[in-house]
Amino acid sequence: MTIVRALAREDLPEAQPDRQRYRLTGQGRAPSLDEHSKVRKFEQLFVAHLDAAYDLARWLTRDERNAEDVVQEACLRAFKFLDGFHGENGRVWLLAIVRNTYYSWLRKNQFQALSVPFEEETAAVDAISLEIDGGNPVEELLQQKDARRMINSALEQLPEEFREVIVLRELEDLSYKEIAAVADIPLGTVMSRLARARKLLLQHLQHARQES
Repeated sequence: MTIVRALAREDLPEAQPDRQRYRLTGQGRAPSLDEHSKVRKFEQLFVAHLDAAYDLARWLTRDERNAEDVVQEACLRAFKFLDGFHGENGRVWLLAIVRNTYYSWLRKNQFQALSVPFEEETAAVDAISLEIDGGNPVEELLQQKDARRMINSALEQLPEEFREVIVLRELEDLSYKEIAAVADIPLGTVMSRLARARKLLLQHLQHARQES
C-alpha cells in the first residue's frame, strides 16, 4: 500500500472567515458583566478553532456565504450553551455544533443547497491522503496541472456522510475517536465510512484521469 498526499492549496487564494460577523452579544445595548465574562471565556476556548469551523461548514455547504451563516449560528448556539462545556476538547465540541447546525440549516434550505455550485478555488484541499494498491497510476494524476480541480471535484461528488468524515480526518487531522464525537456515530462507523469515502474518492480520481 502506498500513501498519496496531494497538497492542493498552494497558489490558490485562501478564503478566511469574517470573525467580526460572529458577534455574541446583543446589539444596541451594553453587555452585562456576566456576558463580558462569558464572551472572554468563549474567545479563550473557541476563537482559535473558528478557521476549522468555517472550513468544515464551507465543505458541507459548498458555498462561502452559507458557510458563514452556518458558523454564525453555530457560534451563537455554542455561546448559549457554553455552561454545558466542561473542559472537553473545545475544537471537537465546536465542530460538532457546526455539523449539527449545518444539518438544521440543510433541512430549511434543501433546494438552495442542492442548487449551489461547488466553488473549487475557495474550497481547495489542504491535504488528501489515499491508501491505494501499488502500481495504481493515481500518483501520475496528482502531478497533473489540474490535479487540484480534480480532487476538489471528486470530494464534491461524495455523499455528505462520506465527505464530512474525510474532511475531518484528512483536512482537520482529527482522530477516529474525535470524528466519532463530532459526527455522533460509533467508532466502527467512522472507520467504515472513511474506508468507503477513500474508495469512492479514488474511483472519481481514476475516472477523471481517464477523461483527461
